[in-house]
Amino acid sequence: MGNTDTKLNFRKAVIQLTTKTQPVEATDDAFWDQFWSDSATSVQDVFALIPAAEIRAVREESPSNLATLCYKAVEKLVAGAESGCPSDTEKQIILNCARLLTRVLPYIFEDPDWRGFFWSSVPGAGRSQDDDDEEDSSRPLAESLLLAVANLLFCPDFTVQSHRRSGTDTTEDIHTLDSCEYIWEAGVGFAHSPTPNHTHDLNRTELLKLLLTCFSEAMYLPPLSESNGAGNPWVQFFCSAENRHALPLFTSLLNVVCAYDPVGYGIPYNHLLFWDSREPLVEVSAQLLIVTLDSDPTTNSGPSMDGTTTSTAMDENESPVPDNLFVNYLSRIHREEDFQFILKGLARLLLNPLTQTYLPNSTKKIQFHQELLVLFWKLCDFNKKFLFFVLKSSDVLDVLVPILYFLNDARADQSRVGLMHIGVFILLLLSGERNFGVRLNKPYSVRVPMDIPVFTGTHADLLIVVFHKVITSGHQRLQPLYDCLLTIIVNVSPYLKSLSMVASNKLLHLLEAFSSPWFLFSSPQNHHLVFFLLEVFNNIIQYQFDGNSSLVYAIIRKRNIFHQLANLPSDTPSIQRALQRKKKPAEPISRTNSQDGASMEGSRPAAPAEPGTLKTSLIATPAIEKLTEKSQVSEDGTLRAIDPDVPQAELEDGAQSRQTRRFSNVSSSSQWNPTTDWVMSWKVKLPLQTIMRLLQVLVPQVEKICIDKGLTDESEILKFLQHGTLVGLLPVPHPILIRKYQANAGTAMWFRTYMWGVIYLR
Repeated sequence: MGNTDTKLNFRKAVIQLTTKTQPVEATDDAFWDQFWSDSATSVQDVFALIPAAEIRAVREESPSNLATLCYKAVEKLVAGAESGCPSDTEKQIILNCARLLTRVLPYIFEDPDWRGFFWSSVPGAGRSQDDDDEEDSSRPLAESLLLAVANLLFCPDFTVQSHRRSGTDTTEDIHTLDSCEYIWEAGVGFAHSPTPNHTHDLNRTELLKLLLTCFSEAMYLPPLSESNGAGNPWVQFFCSAENRHALPLFTSLLNVVCAYDPVGYGIPYNHLLFWDSREPLVEVSAQLLIVTLDSDPTTNSGPSMDGTTTSTAMDENESPVPDNLFVNYLSRIHREEDFQFILKGLARLLLNPLTQTYLPNSTKKIQFHQELLVLFWKLCDFNKKFLFFVLKSSDVLDVLVPILYFLNDARADQSRVGLMHIGVFILLLLSGERNFGVRLNKPYSVRVPMDIPVFTGTHADLLIVVFHKVITSGHQRLQPLYDCLLTIIVNVSPYLKSLSMVASNKLLHLLEAFSSPWFLFSSPQNHHLVFFLLEVFNNIIQYQFDGNSSLVYAIIRKRNIFHQLANLPSDTPSIQRALQRKKKPAEPISRTNSQDGASMEGSRPAAPAEPGTLKTSLIATPAIEKLTEKSQVSEDGTLRAIDPDVPQAELEDGAQSRQTRRFSNVSSSSQWNPTTDWVMSWKVKLPLQTIMRLLQVLVPQVEKICIDKGLTDESEILKFLQHGTLVGLLPVPHPILIRKYQANAGTAMWFRTYMWGVIYLR
């Protein structure tokens, strides 16, 4: 039968379904088989031939027909999983049913009246003809669907290579085969790499898209219902011990993503000559991983990836079966070679969009870097051994550089605000560990094209220069992230051995902008930014003075900022005068005096979103106090948590507003009225002693040299500062304070909305 005939028959069946007001009997196979028995209808055909309006019409006018369609399609999947799909016809029926359900499910999820449909038992659904098992006959439709798809993902000659030896007729029994021997790709827990098979990749992709559609019901629920502990029932069931393929499927998804090399054989324009069946599979695998890993890690414990029980501390009375096996398996990976495989794979894919060649468009660029960042986040958050492995070598910089590239590239584009957040959250998580700060001292030699000033220095310089660019030339919606950006710099500052002159000037430019009276007075939270920057300077002066002559020189040159801060007026007329001078709200920070200089070769400026770009909404970013908890570094390098009830110098009384601070936009300033008492409450706590002592000692010495030797050349002054010392002249060093990322319900909810937004738009 020709393809046109197939489409006509399929379309005819759809029209019949929408026009029949009487219920069609479930036993009328001649009618129902029209939807899946004809030869191939591509997924594009299915979407084109079943318009959204018609699905909604059936749902409203003949709901029993829509219910029967779903139940019959699931029945076909169950039958295919039962038989192992030995014939091509059966394989085609499975694909047609999967496409049909992928198309129809969202319209069932969007209607609150249908919410329980898949979780109710349909008599006979999910049961094969010869199966009289009571339990199976009363399974909810959702469970039958999920178990059938799980079985079909390890179906020989359909989604995996058959292990049958040639010459033998024995078919592999889909019910008894050990799917751990059929894992899709070598990597974690599996050494054998199966021969690539284009058809198997396509069939897996179709089934995984159906799974993703099932899991997407979370998108259609009111936001609160997910945070009340109920979770996503589809994900919960699929990742439970009910699914006997949970381990091999988790491993297959992870290995397929981490083993993927989009550049292939490295032949220019290779991707234009051959269609890569692997990329759509890798993309949907990454999406499926992040959705199944959307879970609270505290409830998951159990067996490890190598089959041994990991927790000898596990109490006999504790439930040995974790809630979510995918989270459990992820948290139990522990072999160094597995960590290396995962990190190298993710770094290779994250660096891919940055790859520059002399031949434009000659290398393939992947589009799913946001999913990869969420996956990296989940790995670090759920598996602390992986986090420590990442920070143990300078490989962490292969993740840092792409994140900084994305932050810089997306800073002017409001549609990519979520990408900015995930990048910043990852760096906040990493910055809570001492090793991250130490790694940043590695010289930065890779020249990724970014529109930032050219500098010679370390990865720490790159981080500071990019953060400065985000703050001074990003869009308004990034303002809730400023606390996070500065917290990251504070966390790494005690370990930075030598900042470049470019990065030093950027830090002082930020202080200059944030300490102007109009800015300090225009919001109840803005002064926190000044406290963070002063803490950065204090950490470097106290712990890394010797190598940081550029920063010391920049502080001396801009010493008036510190004197003005110390003498900040707090009387009511001065406060009012400062607020009158307020700049227009759209451009909170001037770019003057920032001495940007030439940008890197091959870079292009960050651009706003194209007109008409789709944006998804995100919930508010949790405030920095909610995102982090403070720890103090002891002399032996260990961290100890600080009692949150003990007030910190830079945090004012709890009476101050705690809502996420917005830059001085009109609405907040019209309600906000700063008082003398309020200014004094934090002004007296400004940690200026160390810097003032440094200026007191060094400024006269520098001025004397300039007069005596007639110096105007900064290199001579820098040379003098390099050999100077402040030993015994500074106040006693303060303890190092690290603000570590702290998981909470707010961030979990933020990640959930962000993740589904990314998947929805893709």
